[in-house]
Amino acid sequence: MTRLLSIGTWAYTFGPYESNPVPFDTVVKKLGELGYDGVEIGAFRPHIHPDDYPTAADRQKVSKLVKDCGLRVSGLAADFWGDKGPGTDAAQENDYYIELFKKNLKLCTDLGAPGIRVDTVNGPDGVPGVDLATARKRIVSSWRTCAALAQAEGVKLLWEFEPGFLFNKPSEVVSIVEEVNHPNFSVLFDTCHAYMCAVVASRQPGPKETLPGGVAEFARLLKGQIGHLHVIDSDGTLHGDETSTHCPFGEGNIDFDEALDAVVTDAGYQGEWFTVDLCFWPEAWEVTENAKNFLTPYLNRY
Repeated sequence: MTRLLSIGTWAYTFGPYESNPVPFDTVVKKLGELGYDGVEIGAFRPHIHPDDYPTAADRQKVSKLVKDCGLRVSGLAADFWGDKGPGTDAAQENDYYIELFKKNLKLCTDLGAPGIRVDTVNGPDGVPGVDLATARKRIVSSWRTCAALAQAEGVKLLWEFEPGFLFNKPSEVVSIVEEVNHPNFSVLFDTCHAYMCAVVASRQPGPKETLPGGVAEFARLLKGQIGHLHVIDSDGTLHGDETSTHCPFGEGNIDFDEALDAVVTDAGYQGEWFTVDLCFWPEAWEVTENAKNFLTPYLNRY
């Protein structure tokens, strides 16, 4: 299988870039010039939010831009954030969460993205006013429904776990995948988040849970369940005391020979994409080319 390289556009709009985001077309053109294979679209303003690109013609222009730059779309990270995460009371009213998912799924299919990302939205301490068991049941049920909706459109449903969100212990990640129990539901494995969850046990409520084998062991526990891959380093710290610091390759602690061999060889990752995630890094634009240079040997290896 040919392995392809993309990068998430949210890196150029979040955090340090919020007040001065890099325009979507500038990002896409630069990635094409650098020889990336694809772009992973952050469907957040000011980039490609579904309400700002409501018509088929709007979306065709985006697809044409991507294609004209020699790229493909590797996935879509949709804006499901806010106060109506899948475990909340509000998300249950009039199927709010499911309807929001449908709207973003349509954007996903119109742009030709093969997968769509979800998370639990609420933080590690739980859903306000909802007991943990109920919240978990709601999330599992919602994702099972979403997985079926996405499957009908030929799109993978991908859960990205991370320390900043509810259910961030390795055992919880494994068990929730088993509970959803849908062939179109799998994990979006981010090497940085995996390090923070399995090695640092960051923001885990109650007893801390680590894995002696770190990122590699976490990947092996998810054998056959990794549907998409984000690759970036971790220095063992949090960004803003919330989520993992996505630091450039070589500035962190991850052994990528070990980690990627576990993901691809041991866990059997079959996806074609390796996606760089420089979320919240203050100089993401400046290290975009270096990220490609670092990962190219791994693309060739696998």
